[in-house]
Amino acid sequence: MQRMPIRNLFHSAAHSIAALALMGALAPGAQAQSPVDGFPAAAVRFLDNELPQMDNAVKERDRDYFEQAMGRMIEFSSAWGFKTSANPDLARYSMCTDAVNEFVIVGLCRVMPKGSECEPGMGAKFDANLQRCRDAAKR
Repeated sequence: MQRMPIRNLFHSAAHSIAALALMGALAPGAQAQSPVDGFPAAAVRFLDNELPQMDNAVKERDRDYFEQAMGRMIEFSSAWGFKTSANPDLARYSMCTDAVNEFVIVGLCRVMPKGSECEPGMGAKFDANLQRCRDAAKR
């Protein structure tokens, strides 16, 4: 398997997220496959599984992790019908959808802080969304 340079992952991650948003605009009537009230807990489980792996990948500068994590993020979002099918029922859980969407880019920014997609405060915004998602999962 050919490894993609880390800086190209920023571009690829941003394009994948943009493509998910575009597909959502094209398929507004689709429904989520799972009960919406369970989404925050599922998002927290997904991120709790990914974040320790991401921390290790950042430490090891493991590019393969980020490529694979992007695929898992797209698979998770498709299974829940956000982005790819613009599930309006998930709008109240935007903190969770944002956290899932942003974790790969946040991790890449930890590896390359001067990357083109890295914005000041991105990590803090992610942390706040993750905490709000955790709070929603407890309800």
